[in-house]
Amino acid sequence: MSPLSALDAKDRKLLLWCVGIAIGLAVVSGFLLPSGNSNSNPLPSTYLSGRHGARAAYEMLLRAGYPVERWERPLSELAESAGPETVVILAQPFTTESSDIKAVRQIVERGGRVLATGFWGGFILPLGASEASEELRFAACKLDPQGLDPLSGSGEVWMTPEAGWRVGNPAYRVQYSCAGQPAVVEYDWQKGHVVWWASSTPLENASISRNNDLDLFLNSLGSREGRKFYWDESLHGEVKSEWSYAGGAALNTLYVGLAGLALLVVLSFSRRSGPVRELPVEPRATPIEFLEALGSLYKNAGAASAAVAVAWERFRRFSLRRCGLRVQKLSAAELAPVLRRRFPGIGAALEDDLTACEEAAWGESVNPRQALKLVQMLHTHQEQLAALAAHGSHSDVIAEGRTS
Repeated sequence: MSPLSALDAKDRKLLLWCVGIAIGLAVVSGFLLPSGNSNSNPLPSTYLSGRHGARAAYEMLLRAGYPVERWERPLSELAESAGPETVVILAQPFTTESSDIKAVRQIVERGGRVLATGFWGGFILPLGASEASEELRFAACKLDPQGLDPLSGSGEVWMTPEAGWRVGNPAYRVQYSCAGQPAVVEYDWQKGHVVWWASSTPLENASISRNNDLDLFLNSLGSREGRKFYWDESLHGEVKSEWSYAGGAALNTLYVGLAGLALLVVLSFSRRSGPVRELPVEPRATPIEFLEALGSLYKNAGAASAAVAVAWERFRRFSLRRCGLRVQKLSAAELAPVLRRRFPGIGAALEDDLTACEEAAWGESVNPRQALKLVQMLHTHQEQLAALAAHGSHSDVIAEGRTS
Protein backbone atom coordinates (compact mmCIF):
# COMPACT_ATOMS: atom_id res chain seq x y z
CA MET A 1 0.00 0.00 0.00
CA SER A 2 1.45 3.39 -1.02
CA PRO A 3 1.76 6.21 1.55
CA LEU A 4 -0.71 8.36 -0.42
CA SER A 5 -3.42 5.70 -0.30
CA ALA A 6 -3.34 5.82 3.52
CA LEU A 7 -4.36 9.50 3.49
CA ASP A 8 -7.85 10.87 3.38
CA ALA A 9 -9.04 11.79 -0.12
CA LYS A 10 -9.16 15.51 0.69
CA ASP A 11 -5.74 15.44 2.39
CA ARG A 12 -4.25 13.57 -0.54
CA LYS A 13 -5.64 16.10 -2.99
CA LEU A 14 -4.31 19.00 -0.89
CA LEU A 15 -0.84 17.43 -0.68
CA LEU A 16 -0.66 16.90 -4.45
CA TRP A 17 -1.70 20.49 -5.08
CA CYS A 18 1.00 21.80 -2.73
CA VAL A 19 3.69 19.67 -4.36
CA GLY A 20 2.59 20.83 -7.80
CA ILE A 21 2.68 24.49 -6.79
CA ALA A 22 6.15 24.08 -5.25
CA ILE A 23 7.53 22.49 -8.42
CA GLY A 24 5.93 25.20 -10.55
CA LEU A 25 7.44 27.98 -8.45
CA ALA A 26 10.88 26.35 -8.65
CA VAL A 27 10.69 26.15 -12.45
CA VAL A 28 9.48 29.75 -12.78
CA SER A 29 12.20 31.00 -10.41
CA GLY A 30 14.87 29.19 -12.41
CA PHE A 31 13.76 30.98 -15.59
CA LEU A 32 13.07 34.45 -14.18
CA LEU A 33 15.75 34.99 -11.53
CA PRO A 34 18.84 36.72 -12.93
CA SER A 35 22.08 34.81 -13.05
CA GLY A 36 24.89 36.01 -10.78
CA ASN A 37 27.42 35.36 -13.56
CA SER A 38 25.63 37.45 -16.18
CA ASN A 39 27.54 40.20 -17.96
CA SER A 40 25.22 42.80 -16.45
CA ASN A 41 26.61 42.18 -12.94
CA PRO A 42 29.20 44.97 -12.35
CA LEU A 43 30.72 43.40 -9.21
CA PRO A 44 34.42 42.44 -9.66
CA SER A 45 34.12 39.37 -7.45
CA THR A 46 36.49 36.42 -7.67
CA TYR A 47 33.44 34.13 -7.75
CA LEU A 48 31.96 35.63 -10.94
CA SER A 49 32.91 34.58 -14.44
CA GLY A 50 31.00 37.35 -16.27
CA ARG A 51 32.79 40.12 -18.14
CA HIS A 52 33.02 42.34 -15.02
CA GLY A 53 33.95 39.51 -12.64
CA ALA A 54 37.50 38.90 -11.36
CA ARG A 55 37.65 35.14 -11.36
CA ALA A 56 40.28 35.03 -14.13
CA ALA A 57 42.62 37.36 -12.23
CA TYR A 58 42.27 35.35 -9.03
CA GLU A 59 42.91 32.01 -10.72
CA MET A 60 45.86 33.52 -12.60
CA LEU A 61 47.47 34.47 -9.28
CA LEU A 62 46.96 30.94 -7.99
CA ARG A 63 48.54 29.36 -11.08
CA ALA A 64 51.43 31.83 -10.94
CA GLY A 65 52.26 30.69 -7.43
CA TYR A 66 51.03 33.73 -5.51
CA PRO A 67 50.00 32.83 -1.94
CA VAL A 68 46.56 34.37 -2.31
CA GLU A 69 43.27 33.62 -0.62
CA ARG A 70 39.78 35.07 -0.45
CA TRP A 71 38.98 37.04 2.68
CA GLU A 72 35.30 36.75 3.64
CA ARG A 73 35.40 37.48 7.37
CA PRO A 74 35.24 40.96 8.93
CA LEU A 75 38.17 43.09 7.79
CA SER A 76 38.99 43.95 11.41
CA GLU A 77 40.15 40.36 11.98
CA LEU A 78 42.69 40.69 9.17
CA ALA A 79 43.92 44.01 10.57
CA GLU A 80 44.79 42.40 13.90
CA SER A 81 47.35 40.08 12.27
CA ALA A 82 48.52 42.37 9.46
CA GLY A 83 52.18 43.21 8.94
CA PRO A 84 54.72 44.24 6.25
CA GLU A 85 54.04 40.96 4.42
CA THR A 86 50.30 41.66 4.05
CA VAL A 87 48.87 42.71 0.68
CA VAL A 88 45.13 43.40 0.43
CA ILE A 89 43.09 43.79 -2.78
CA LEU A 90 39.95 45.90 -2.36
CA ALA A 91 38.24 45.69 -5.77
CA GLN A 92 35.28 48.08 -5.85
CA PRO A 93 34.51 47.78 -2.13
CA PHE A 94 31.36 49.35 -0.74
CA THR A 95 31.24 50.37 2.88
CA THR A 96 30.85 53.43 5.05
CA GLU A 97 31.38 51.63 8.34
CA SER A 98 33.93 53.23 10.62
CA SER A 99 35.19 49.77 11.65
CA ASP A 100 36.17 48.96 8.04
CA ILE A 101 37.87 52.34 7.54
CA LYS A 102 39.76 51.83 10.79
CA ALA A 103 40.79 48.31 9.73
CA VAL A 104 42.25 49.56 6.40
CA ARG A 105 44.13 52.31 8.22
CA GLN A 106 45.51 49.78 10.71
CA ILE A 107 46.72 47.46 7.92
CA VAL A 108 48.65 50.31 6.28
CA GLU A 109 50.04 51.55 9.60
CA ARG A 110 51.55 48.13 10.23
CA GLY A 111 53.39 48.18 6.91
CA GLY A 112 50.82 46.46 4.71
CA ARG A 113 50.17 47.18 1.04
CA VAL A 114 46.63 47.98 -0.19
CA LEU A 115 45.27 48.11 -3.72
CA ALA A 116 41.84 49.77 -3.83
CA THR A 117 39.67 50.69 -6.81
CA GLY A 118 36.72 52.97 -7.47
CA PHE A 119 35.21 55.84 -5.52
CA TRP A 120 34.52 53.87 -2.33
CA GLY A 121 37.93 52.22 -2.56
CA GLY A 122 39.53 55.66 -2.31
CA PHE A 123 37.05 56.73 0.38
CA ILE A 124 38.23 54.12 2.90
CA LEU A 125 41.97 54.66 2.28
CA PRO A 126 44.13 56.71 4.67
CA LEU A 127 44.32 60.27 3.26
CA GLY A 128 41.68 59.15 0.78
CA ALA A 129 40.84 61.88 -1.75
CA SER A 130 38.57 60.15 -4.24
CA GLU A 131 35.77 62.19 -5.76
CA ALA A 132 32.99 61.83 -8.30
CA SER A 133 34.46 63.63 -11.28
CA GLU A 134 32.07 65.36 -13.67
CA GLU A 135 34.66 65.45 -16.47
CA LEU A 136 34.79 61.64 -16.82
CA ARG A 137 32.19 60.15 -19.13
CA PHE A 138 32.63 56.50 -18.03
CA ALA A 139 34.03 55.45 -21.43
CA ALA A 140 37.07 53.27 -22.12
CA CYS A 141 40.20 55.41 -21.99
CA LYS A 142 43.82 54.72 -22.93
CA LEU A 143 45.79 55.91 -19.91
CA ASP A 144 48.73 58.21 -20.23
CA PRO A 145 51.79 57.44 -18.03
CA GLN A 146 52.68 60.38 -15.80
CA GLY A 147 55.07 59.21 -13.08
CA LEU A 148 58.67 58.13 -12.88
CA ASP A 149 58.08 55.08 -10.66
CA PRO A 150 58.13 51.48 -11.96
CA LEU A 151 54.31 51.39 -11.78
CA SER A 152 54.01 53.98 -14.56
CA GLY A 153 56.22 51.82 -16.76
CA SER A 154 53.68 48.99 -16.92
CA GLY A 155 52.93 49.81 -20.55
CA GLU A 156 49.75 50.59 -22.48
CA VAL A 157 46.79 50.38 -20.11
CA TRP A 158 43.05 50.78 -20.78
CA MET A 159 40.51 51.71 -18.11
CA THR A 160 36.94 52.96 -17.76
CA PRO A 161 37.33 55.51 -14.93
CA GLU A 162 34.49 55.82 -12.45
CA ALA A 163 35.96 58.37 -10.04
CA GLY A 164 38.57 61.09 -9.77
CA TRP A 165 41.27 62.02 -7.26
CA ARG A 166 41.89 65.42 -5.65
CA VAL A 167 45.55 66.26 -6.22
CA GLY A 168 47.15 68.62 -3.75
CA ASN A 169 49.06 66.53 -1.26
CA PRO A 170 52.74 66.16 -2.27
CA ALA A 171 52.62 62.57 -1.01
CA TYR A 172 50.37 61.60 -3.92
CA ARG A 173 52.16 60.34 -7.03
CA VAL A 174 50.00 60.15 -10.13
CA GLN A 175 51.23 57.26 -12.30
CA TYR A 176 48.53 57.26 -14.99
CA SER A 177 45.92 59.78 -16.05
CA CYS A 178 42.89 59.88 -18.33
CA ALA A 179 42.09 63.16 -20.08
CA GLY A 180 44.22 64.98 -17.54
CA GLN A 181 42.48 63.38 -14.56
CA PRO A 182 44.36 61.01 -12.19
CA ALA A 183 43.49 57.37 -12.87
CA VAL A 184 46.28 55.52 -11.03
CA VAL A 185 47.70 57.03 -7.84
CA GLU A 186 50.15 55.62 -5.29
CA TYR A 187 51.60 56.98 -2.09
CA ASP A 188 53.32 55.94 1.12
CA TRP A 189 51.61 56.36 4.46
CA GLN A 190 53.48 55.66 7.68
CA LYS A 191 54.96 52.13 7.26
CA GLY A 192 52.65 51.01 4.48
CA HIS A 193 51.99 51.63 0.80
CA VAL A 194 48.74 52.47 -1.04
CA VAL A 195 47.76 52.10 -4.72
CA TRP A 196 44.47 53.48 -6.03
CA TRP A 197 42.77 52.90 -9.40
CA ALA A 198 39.89 54.96 -10.78
CA SER A 199 38.08 51.66 -11.53
CA SER A 200 38.72 47.91 -11.50
CA THR A 201 38.63 47.55 -15.30
CA PRO A 202 42.23 46.24 -15.73
CA LEU A 203 41.61 43.23 -13.46
CA GLU A 204 38.18 42.25 -14.83
CA ASN A 205 37.71 39.07 -16.85
CA ALA A 206 37.03 40.91 -20.13
CA SER A 207 39.99 43.31 -19.84
CA ILE A 208 42.84 41.62 -17.99
CA SER A 209 44.29 40.18 -21.21
CA ARG A 210 44.06 43.52 -23.03
CA ASN A 211 47.43 45.15 -23.79
CA ASN A 212 49.35 45.60 -20.49
CA ASP A 213 46.45 45.57 -18.03
CA LEU A 214 47.84 42.43 -16.40
CA ASP A 215 51.23 44.09 -15.96
CA LEU A 216 49.61 47.05 -14.21
CA PHE A 217 47.80 44.64 -11.89
CA LEU A 218 50.94 42.69 -10.95
CA ASN A 219 53.07 45.83 -10.51
CA SER A 220 50.38 47.29 -8.23
CA LEU A 221 50.62 44.20 -6.02
CA GLY A 222 54.41 44.40 -5.76
CA SER A 223 56.82 41.54 -5.25
CA ARG A 224 55.36 38.19 -4.25
CA GLU A 225 58.43 37.03 -2.31
CA GLY A 226 57.69 36.85 1.39
CA ARG A 227 54.21 38.30 0.92
CA LYS A 228 50.71 37.02 1.74
CA PHE A 229 47.92 38.22 -0.54
CA TYR A 230 44.28 38.61 0.51
CA TRP A 231 41.52 39.31 -2.01
CA ASP A 232 38.75 40.88 0.03
CA GLU A 233 35.19 39.69 -0.57
CA SER A 234 33.77 40.88 2.74
CA LEU A 235 33.03 44.37 1.40
CA HIS A 236 31.04 43.02 -1.53
CA GLY A 237 27.93 42.67 0.61
CA GLU A 238 28.45 39.37 2.44
CA VAL A 239 30.52 39.19 5.61
CA LYS A 240 31.40 35.73 6.90
CA SER A 241 31.28 35.04 10.63
CA GLU A 242 30.60 32.08 12.91
CA TRP A 243 26.87 32.51 12.34
CA SER A 244 27.31 32.50 8.56
CA TYR A 245 27.80 28.72 8.58
CA ALA A 246 24.27 28.33 9.92
CA GLY A 247 22.92 30.09 6.84
CA GLY A 248 23.04 29.26 3.18
CA ALA A 249 20.96 26.63 1.47
CA ALA A 250 20.16 24.74 4.68
CA LEU A 251 18.67 27.82 6.35
CA ASN A 252 16.75 28.78 3.22
CA THR A 253 15.36 25.26 2.99
CA LEU A 254 14.30 25.48 6.64
CA TYR A 255 12.48 28.77 5.99
CA VAL A 256 10.69 27.31 2.96
CA GLY A 257 9.76 24.18 4.92
CA LEU A 258 8.37 26.18 7.84
CA ALA A 259 6.35 28.37 5.47
CA GLY A 260 4.98 25.28 3.71
CA LEU A 261 4.14 23.63 7.02
CA ALA A 262 2.33 26.77 8.21
CA LEU A 263 0.35 26.85 4.97
CA LEU A 264 -0.64 23.20 5.34
CA VAL A 265 -1.73 23.77 8.94
CA VAL A 266 -3.88 26.76 7.97
CA LEU A 267 -5.49 24.93 5.07
CA SER A 268 -6.02 21.75 7.09
CA PHE A 269 -7.90 23.50 9.90
CA SER A 270 -9.71 26.15 7.90
CA ARG A 271 -11.40 23.64 5.59
CA ARG A 272 -13.01 21.75 8.47
CA SER A 273 -16.25 22.94 10.06
CA GLY A 274 -16.31 20.48 12.95
CA PRO A 275 -13.93 19.09 15.52
CA VAL A 276 -10.95 17.07 14.36
CA ARG A 277 -11.86 14.11 16.58
CA GLU A 278 -14.96 12.87 18.36
CA LEU A 279 -15.92 14.39 21.66
CA PRO A 280 -15.32 12.16 24.70
CA VAL A 281 -18.39 10.32 25.97
CA GLU A 282 -19.55 11.71 29.28
CA PRO A 283 -20.01 9.03 31.95
CA ARG A 284 -23.59 8.41 33.07
CA ALA A 285 -24.60 9.20 36.59
CA THR A 286 -24.74 6.36 39.12
CA PRO A 287 -28.18 5.00 40.15
CA ILE A 288 -28.06 6.64 43.56
CA GLU A 289 -27.32 10.02 41.93
CA PHE A 290 -30.26 9.50 39.58
CA LEU A 291 -32.57 8.67 42.50
CA GLU A 292 -31.40 11.69 44.45
CA ALA A 293 -31.96 13.93 41.44
CA LEU A 294 -35.42 12.47 40.84
CA GLY A 295 -36.31 12.87 44.51
CA SER A 296 -35.17 16.49 44.47
CA LEU A 297 -37.28 17.08 41.38
CA TYR A 298 -40.43 15.70 43.04
CA LYS A 299 -39.66 17.62 46.24
CA ASN A 300 -39.21 20.96 44.49
CA ALA A 301 -42.34 20.44 42.39
CA GLY A 302 -44.45 19.32 45.41
CA ALA A 303 -45.59 16.30 43.38
CA ALA A 304 -45.54 13.50 45.97
CA SER A 305 -48.86 12.23 44.61
CA ALA A 306 -47.28 11.79 41.17
CA ALA A 307 -44.72 9.41 42.60
CA VAL A 308 -47.54 7.38 44.22
CA ALA A 309 -49.48 7.41 40.93
CA VAL A 310 -46.50 6.00 39.02
CA ALA A 311 -45.95 3.26 41.60
CA TRP A 312 -49.70 2.43 41.68
CA GLU A 313 -49.91 2.12 37.87
CA ARG A 314 -46.84 -0.10 37.75
CA PHE A 315 -48.27 -2.37 40.49
CA ARG A 316 -51.66 -2.61 38.75
CA ARG A 317 -50.10 -3.68 35.43
CA PHE A 318 -47.86 -6.20 37.17
CA SER A 319 -50.79 -7.72 39.07
CA LEU A 320 -53.00 -8.13 36.01
CA ARG A 321 -50.22 -9.88 34.09
CA ARG A 322 -49.70 -12.29 36.99
CA CYS A 323 -53.44 -13.04 37.01
CA GLY A 324 -53.44 -13.78 33.30
CA LEU A 325 -55.71 -10.84 32.46
CA ARG A 326 -55.21 -8.22 29.84
CA VAL A 327 -54.14 -4.84 31.07
CA GLN A 328 -57.24 -2.79 31.68
CA LYS A 329 -58.32 0.04 33.90
CA LEU A 330 -59.41 -1.45 37.24
CA SER A 331 -59.95 0.42 40.47
CA ALA A 332 -58.53 -0.68 43.79
CA ALA A 333 -61.92 -2.10 44.83
CA GLU A 334 -62.07 -4.21 41.62
CA LEU A 335 -58.41 -5.28 41.63
CA ALA A 336 -58.29 -6.51 45.23
CA PRO A 337 -60.90 -9.37 44.83
CA VAL A 338 -59.20 -10.52 41.63
CA LEU A 339 -55.85 -10.81 43.40
CA ARG A 340 -57.44 -12.48 46.42
CA ARG A 341 -59.04 -15.20 44.24
CA ARG A 342 -55.84 -15.84 42.30
CA PHE A 343 -53.51 -15.65 45.32
CA PRO A 344 -55.33 -16.62 48.52
CA GLY A 345 -52.15 -16.36 50.58
CA ILE A 346 -51.66 -12.68 50.04
CA GLY A 347 -51.65 -10.32 53.06
CA ALA A 348 -54.92 -9.41 54.76
CA ALA A 349 -54.32 -5.65 54.45
CA LEU A 350 -54.25 -5.76 50.64
CA GLU A 351 -57.67 -4.12 50.14
CA ASP A 352 -57.00 -1.24 52.56
CA ASP A 353 -53.51 -0.62 51.17
CA LEU A 354 -54.68 -0.51 47.56
CA THR A 355 -57.51 1.87 48.43
CA ALA A 356 -55.12 4.19 50.28
CA CYS A 357 -52.70 4.20 47.34
CA GLU A 358 -55.44 4.97 44.83
CA GLU A 359 -56.72 7.88 46.90
CA ALA A 360 -53.22 9.28 47.37
CA ALA A 361 -52.43 8.97 43.63
CA TRP A 362 -55.28 11.29 42.70
CA GLY A 363 -55.14 13.57 45.72
CA GLU A 364 -53.01 16.61 46.36
CA SER A 365 -52.73 16.65 50.16
CA VAL A 366 -50.34 13.73 50.58
CA ASN A 367 -46.97 14.64 52.08
CA PRO A 368 -43.63 13.13 51.07
CA ARG A 369 -43.42 10.84 54.12
CA GLN A 370 -46.85 9.33 53.42
CA ALA A 371 -46.02 8.98 49.74
CA LEU A 372 -42.77 7.14 50.54
CA LYS A 373 -44.60 4.80 52.89
CA LEU A 374 -47.27 4.00 50.29
CA VAL A 375 -44.66 3.35 47.56
CA GLN A 376 -42.77 1.01 49.88
CA MET A 377 -46.01 -0.79 50.73
CA LEU A 378 -46.82 -1.33 47.04
CA HIS A 379 -43.31 -2.65 46.49
CA THR A 380 -43.81 -5.15 49.36
CA HIS A 381 -47.11 -6.43 47.90
CA GLN A 382 -45.47 -6.74 44.46
CA GLU A 383 -42.70 -8.93 45.87
CA GLN A 384 -45.32 -11.12 47.62
CA LEU A 385 -47.24 -11.55 44.35
CA ALA A 386 -44.04 -12.49 42.51
CA ALA A 387 -43.18 -15.10 45.14
CA LEU A 388 -46.74 -16.56 45.19
CA ALA A 389 -46.82 -16.63 41.38
CA ALA A 390 -43.55 -18.53 41.22
CA HIS A 391 -44.70 -21.03 43.87
CA GLY A 392 -48.08 -21.44 42.21
CA SER A 393 -46.56 -22.14 38.81
CA HIS A 394 -44.31 -24.84 40.28
CA SER A 395 -47.31 -26.51 42.04
CA ASP A 396 -49.33 -26.49 38.82
CA VAL A 397 -46.54 -28.30 36.98
CA ILE A 398 -46.39 -30.99 39.70
CA ALA A 399 -50.18 -31.40 39.65
CA GLU A 400 -50.29 -31.81 35.88
CA GLY A 401 -47.61 -34.51 36.09
CA ARG A 402 -49.55 -36.51 38.69
CA THR A 403 -52.76 -36.29 36.62
CA SER A 404 -51.11 -37.54 33.48
